Amino acid sequence: MVISACLTLAVIHLLIWSRQTEQFAHLLFSVAATSAAAVGACELIAMHAQTTEQYGRAVWWAHIPVFFIVVSIVGFVRIYFGVGPAWLGYTVFGLRLLALVMNFFSVPSLNLKQVIRLRHVTILGGETITLPEVAGNPWRVVGQLSSLLLIVFVVEASITLWRGGDHLGRRRALIVGGSITFFVLAGAGHAALVDAGIINSPYIVSFCFLAIVAAMGYELSSDVLRSAQLARKLRTSETALRESEQQMNLAASAGELAMWMWDIPKDEIWVTNKGRALYGLADSEEINLNRFLDSLHPDDRDAVRKAVSDALTGAGEYEMEYRIVLPTGETRWIVARGRIEFEGGKPLRLRGVSLDVTERKQAEDRFRLVVEASPGGIVLVNEQGHIVLVNAQAEKLFGYGREELLGQNVELLVPERFRGKHSDHRAGFHKALAARAMGAGLELFALRKDGTEFPVEIGISPIQSKEGTLVLSVIVDISARKQAQAEARQYREELAHLSRVGIMGEISGSLAHELNQPLAAIVNNASAGRRFIAKGRAELPKLDGLFEAVIADGCRAAEIVSGIRNMVRRGQDVRGLVNLSDVITSVLRFISAEALERHCVPVIEGDPKLPLVEANPVQLQQVLLNLLVNAFDAMSETPTEMCRVIIRSERESGDRVRVSVRDFGTGLPTKEPERIFEQFFSTKHDGMGMGLAIARSIISSHGGELGAVNAKDGGACVYFWLPIARKILRENRD
Repeated sequence: MVISACLTLAVIHLLIWSRQTEQFAHLLFSVAATSAAAVGACELIAMHAQTTEQYGRAVWWAHIPVFFIVVSIVGFVRIYFGVGPAWLGYTVFGLRLLALVMNFFSVPSLNLKQVIRLRHVTILGGETITLPEVAGNPWRVVGQLSSLLLIVFVVEASITLWRGGDHLGRRRALIVGGSITFFVLAGAGHAALVDAGIINSPYIVSFCFLAIVAAMGYELSSDVLRSAQLARKLRTSETALRESEQQMNLAASAGELAMWMWDIPKDEIWVTNKGRALYGLADSEEINLNRFLDSLHPDDRDAVRKAVSDALTGAGEYEMEYRIVLPTGETRWIVARGRIEFEGGKPLRLRGVSLDVTERKQAEDRFRLVVEASPGGIVLVNEQGHIVLVNAQAEKLFGYGREELLGQNVELLVPERFRGKHSDHRAGFHKALAARAMGAGLELFALRKDGTEFPVEIGISPIQSKEGTLVLSVIVDISARKQAQAEARQYREELAHLSRVGIMGEISGSLAHELNQPLAAIVNNASAGRRFIAKGRAELPKLDGLFEAVIADGCRAAEIVSGIRNMVRRGQDVRGLVNLSDVITSVLRFISAEALERHCVPVIEGDPKLPLVEANPVQLQQVLLNLLVNAFDAMSETPTEMCRVIIRSERESGDRVRVSVRDFGTGLPTKEPERIFEQFFSTKHDGMGMGLAIARSIISSHGGELGAVNAKDGGACVYFWLPIARKILRENRD
């Protein structure tokens, strides 16, 4: 089995070496595999020896293939690994050669001093083999020393390859180096034990050599497969390269590119027909560097000459943008790029392409005109946050001259209190490039040169350029708009105040009833106390109970008065987190007396888990009070058994709350029902037409919407929705 396997591997790699004679690793492997087969043959002869002389002669002959296998392993490791101390390899070779020479003069061999006798034993399968009883030769230490130094050589080479090699080198060190080390040690140890007579066994060193050959052959076969794959890839790459060249020519033609080549030693320039037409050159005209420079605009010649000189003395990269003047007098803009080929450190030729970019330059000029004519300030910023372009309006807005802004960090225009977050916003924009309004939902401010701040709106858009991503910012001063909004807000608050006063006038009678009850209770309790005192029956517990009732009724009256004052009082629009259910409850308390007087039954259908909204509670009370009073008025002719108002609160969607007031009255006008929200339009004979208009304005200022529809069973349903407070939404998401 060992002989067949080794010879098969030897023939395969010998054929590989015959095709690739520079690959000596395959030749050395073939020698090692053949030697291992020869060792196996000697061991097989020894196991079937009939006399001590035959056994000793088989062991004597085995030293020859062992010599070749040791030498081939040393050479294989040195060539295949590319490392390993040469002196140590020569030492192994010398010792093994010395052992071989000494073996020639030893009887029966270098390992054995005497074969005392032979025993024949039967093993599995019924085959009879020979087991010797021997006396070891003390000179066998020479062969053992060569085996030890072989192990040292392989270990040293493997460690060096592991430390300095890549993944493939480490794999070779582990598989080949590890296998050689382990199995040489195992084979030498077994032979030494047989030589010393410690174990009674035939020589089976060939099995260890087979394992070494298998490991070496496995790695060499892997290399062959990798070489074949690489060859296929190279063939594919060559095909792709040819296709790429054809595609490049097609692309150059389709892309209006002019290809050229400058032979530097001869000072001759070759240009395609497209290039000659681009530069206005005749078909048969000879071109050199001076002729090329003559075709350029006089203001660009020195810059191009310097760019060529820098490419010749530098890394060989050439890139330039310049103007050419055609024989007709027309000026064209050209972009040229090329690379110099060096040979022996000397520039040989410059190859490149040229492209007509006149239209692009004209577009850039038009862009500059548009930028300068823009009514908004324009600031162009690069990825590092430095300003690269501003227009005249930006100079006017910020009070800086153009030369003062160019190259400065854009945070120069940001108030100091916002600079800490501005860089984070800019970094976030570069992560998700898209045109959008900057700081949506936030009030933005800019900083003038004199240190004053002013409110702005900013639109930002990314622009891709050869310098990277640029950010175009359009800045609009909204100071006038803010002032107009403030004036409109003040006007709206005044109208709202007048509306509250009007509404309170309508319900003053109802509020009087509300106050009469606690005042009457206070008077009755106080009178009862006086009577107790007058009759001499003033017991302290009774008087304390009366005083407690007086205090409770007084507090109730104070709450009613405080509610009236809050509804009528003017002040700033202070907002906070509000529960609409509480607003509904408070308004119903204000209007309960009027509901009784008009025989209307308020029905509350509320959500106990209603989310909070961010609003002014007094303004929401005003809106709801207006809707309820309108509902009462609409049911003036409705039968008493149907006279009810349904107030419903619910979470309409994921991010808003809805409140509706449904009555069973006359309903909305069939034509143009939306007119009820117009100013000075009213369905009441004595109405001013301001209540619903102001209510819609209040709801809109809170980010909501007020609407109305006719109900199916008669009457109308007026509703409004408000967004849930952002803080509550964030907590729900968390």
